[in-house]
Amino acid sequence: MHAKRLFLLTAWLAGWWLFVDLWPASAQQAPPTENKGVKMETLATIDLGPEIDGMQGRQLRLRLVTVDPGGVIAVHSHKDRPAVVRVLEGALTEHREGGGGKEYKEGASWSEGKETTHWAENKGTKPVVLIVGDILKQ
Repeated sequence: MHAKRLFLLTAWLAGWWLFVDLWPASAQQAPPTENKGVKMETLATIDLGPEIDGMQGRQLRLRLVTVDPGGVIAVHSHKDRPAVVRVLEGALTEHREGGGGKEYKEGASWSEGKETTHWAENKGTKPVVLIVGDILKQ
């Protein structure tokens, strides 16, 4: 009887350890590779080459981005495309590489520099509307 209890205790501990060890990995979400429920409208652009020395081949762009409820902005990098963002309506959850999600509500702003790799999702029930300014290679 003692051996049976020891076996059951050992099996329970092994199962618990496996659960604890695998739980964080199963809770993490794989980043989406395609946009879903996202509309991007370019509002204005300007060629920076004639405007600023050394900026040949770069463009300043202003966009209005709408993310529907349940929509996602696919994982992407800002290595060659710095950006600034402001939430005009709704709340967007951003997921940066190596970190958890952070919610940005209406009125919040942030920047995305060369070290930024991320994706975002609308977990809410109404569309998220963003104004995005970025500098990109043409």
